[in-house]
Formats: sequence, C-alpha cells, structure tokens
Amino acid sequence: MTANSERERWEWMPEVGAGPLRFGMSPTDVAVALQVVAPQEKVGGPYGQENFADGVKVFYDEGRLACVSLDAVVGPQAFLAGWALAGRDPEQAHQFLLDHAEEHGNCLLYTSDESLALTDLGLLLRAQRVGDVLLSRPLFVIEEWFDSEYYRDRLPLEGAPVVHARGEPS
Repeated sequence: MTANSERERWEWMPEVGAGPLRFGMSPTDVAVALQVVAPQEKVGGPYGQENFADGVKVFYDEGRLACVSLDAVVGPQAFLAGWALAGRDPEQAHQFLLDHAEEHGNCLLYTSDESLALTDLGLLLRAQRVGDVLLSRPLFVIEEWFDSEYYRDRLPLEGAPVVHARGEPS
C-alpha cells in the first residue's frame, strides 16, 4: 500500500480529464501519456477497459477515453476543494459530496449500486473493498455517461459492493 503522502497528485479537470489523461484519447495516446508501452491488463465488456500499474483504470466508449478510475489505496490521488477523494470512508465521502453539492449547487445522482455522483463535475465515487474495510474510489467520467439512462447503466461497476446509507455492504 502507498501512504497518502507518497501518492502522486493528479489535477482533475471536469469535462477535460485527470492527470495526464484527456477524455477522447485513443488507447495508444493513453499509454503514451502514462509513459508505458501497454496496459497491465485489458478487460472486455460493453466498454473497453484497461488496467494500468499503480491503480489507474481507464474505460473507453467507441475507442475514446470516457472514464478514469483511481484505486482507493495505490496510485495517484485527486482532490475536490482540497479534500482527497481516494481512500476515504465511503460514508464520510458521501457526506462531503452532499455538503459540496449543497454549497455549490452541483447536480447529484445515486447510481444503481448506490454510489454518489456529482454529474455536472463528472465525478463518481464508488466503494472499494480493501481487506476488511471499504474505501472511496473516484471515477472521472465524460458528461454523456450521466446524461441518459443508457450511459448510466454503462458506468463501470468494477465489482464494487453496494454500500447502504448506514455504510454496510450488501
């Protein structure tokens, strides 16, 4: 596990991308931006998924980068209003997003697995099991994936357990 203080900090830009990755990039462009020859793993499914070392997963829509996911424990860390998004208690993370949305007028969406998204920012927080605990895992998503039921159903679930309001996995 990587200590939070040792994690690379990625700038997250709503509707643009995260770190060196920009929405719309091809798989080749993503590998170049991450300074690797190829992903560690490619996963099939309704959208192309590539897993890279250091906790970065990317998802494609029609061959173009549509979603960047950061691991809860390893790899880059991204922030919203100075608050670290990865590796947090999911209940605290949800409350932070609710408070942020109330203060800034963001649009909220609960996904089918009860994750919380700020759709106007393209931010989705999922829960990731790490040992015996659940931690937050941020996903940065293109706006179109929140704009219709079709895309909402395609948001990467990544095997995340459902976390209820009281914080218990189902």
